[in-house]
Amino acid sequence: MSEFVLDASALIALINSEKGCDQVEQYINKSCISSVNISEVAGILHDILIPETEIETILGKLITNIIPFDEQHAYETAKLKSKTKKYGLSFGDRACLSLGIIKKLPVITADKIWNSLEIGVKVIMIR
Repeated sequence: MSEFVLDASALIALINSEKGCDQVEQYINKSCISSVNISEVAGILHDILIPETEIETILGKLITNIIPFDEQHAYETAKLKSKTKKYGLSFGDRACLSLGIIKKLPVITADKIWNSLEIGVKVIMIR
């Protein structure tokens, strides 16, 4: 059972050994991630020319609980659009946050703007 929802920014920080990666390491085995956010991370890895088979291996070793983006998740993500518009959040950001709302779990991110949100989900900053 997952205790946290991982944002793409946190997973990228871990993969790239960026500031805050040590915090992500503490949470990774107890975290889930939206299929939308794993797609974001895979896209970033594709952009830096990592072979597709390696991407699946890397991500498969790091996180095993990928939550499909289903109908409930879609509607919850849509509800966040107007609530977060002034912060400029992306679709992926809203997908992560909405999964936290649905699962009633805190979200882990590197996106500092999330500290300003008041949408009913706890945000854990990695840096």
